[in-house]
Amino acid sequence: MPETQRSSADLDPRRRRVLFRCWHRGMREVDILMGSFADAHIADLEETELDDLEALMELPDRDIFAWFVGERPVPANLDTALFRKMKIFHTHDRPIHS
Repeated sequence: MPETQRSSADLDPRRRRVLFRCWHRGMREVDILMGSFADAHIADLEETELDDLEALMELPDRDIFAWFVGERPVPANLDTALFRKMKIFHTHDRPIHS
């Protein structure tokens, strides 16, 4: 079962909490989508991006997953720069385990 590969020792309390919550969503697919993004970017997110990430974490996993995989369009108020950054992070033009 994937879990964070990043230490939170150097993070402020808010970022530690966000990192933990990204990896402990409930729906494993969303844990991986949000958690791996947080591992890579949590330290350098702007405060407004953290606000957007925390708002996204309040939403149901099923909705988040549907937006990520293109099953449903992302609502305009949630189609933030952060959400687009997360989608780009998970876009691969070749196998990820080659």
